[in-house]
Amino acid sequence: MIKTKKIFFLILISLICTIKVNAKIEDSLFITVGDRAITKSDIVDEVKIILILNNESYSDDKRDKLNQMAIKSTIQRNIKQIEIDRIGFLEFNKRDLTKELTALANRLDFDLDTLKNICASNDLDFTLIENQVKTELLWNSLIFQLYKDRLSINVDEIEEQLKLIQNKKQLNEYLISEIVIKRDDTMGLKSQIEELKNKIKIDGFEKIAMDFSISETASKGGDLGWLNENIISKDYRSKISETSVGNISEPISVPEGILVFKVRDKRNIERDLEKEKNQLVNFEKTKILRMHSSSHYDKLKRSTSIKFINE
Repeated sequence: MIKTKKIFFLILISLICTIKVNAKIEDSLFITVGDRAITKSDIVDEVKIILILNNESYSDDKRDKLNQMAIKSTIQRNIKQIEIDRIGFLEFNKRDLTKELTALANRLDFDLDTLKNICASNDLDFTLIENQVKTELLWNSLIFQLYKDRLSINVDEIEEQLKLIQNKKQLNEYLISEIVIKRDDTMGLKSQIEELKNKIKIDGFEKIAMDFSISETASKGGDLGWLNENIISKDYRSKISETSVGNISEPISVPEGILVFKVRDKRNIERDLEKEKNQLVNFEKTKILRMHSSSHYDKLKRSTSIKFINE
């Protein structure tokens, strides 16, 4: 594993050295988002971050897709930052920043210092990654402040749900990833599902998630982390429980399009009813806030001027 990673990063270093030289020569204004200026070198840095955080190597056939992803994520973050700056009083817990940064490193099987060293060796300022995480934490704070009065959770209903399975001594937990793609009306559903399965078979689940998924988890290769069975909806749970480790679930039709899961691992955990109740309450709150987050962002995007600068 260490040898593979070393080879990967040598390839990445070579790529970035080439990008860096070209960026210095040709750097110029590339996009304006509202009153914020984005340069070509900003997009280059965004591509570096995508490659490093997804343990991906560069190839010419990925160039257009990487550029599209970098532009999309840069625009999205700047729209959020404009709103954050407009509100002005937002803050986040610094322990959450360390926790999120550590999670990024752990997802790549590194510690945080190693991730920082990798960024430094690839001529990437680690504060760029820190600032990305800070923006998301501040955005989450903004959404909570705006919509906290709409977080109506029926705790009694959750307790009743837990009582129905209180005799069960252990819970199943699943380490899963997801891909959500838009339904293509020009293709039959069966044909679109077969095409998705073939892409996953050829390029791997994580790469297809990064390239095609419309979920917020796309930038993390679809990673959802460990979820216990109580916070997974009944329909999803049956698909996941029937899927063996390392395999892909049967596709599920959802309002956004088509959803598939990859089951990366399974385990049993001892039950703690109070902890489970808190998890379920937090999960329901997070689901509501994500809905408001998506709606609020879409509204901002429609009202924000985005201009690409012609050469």
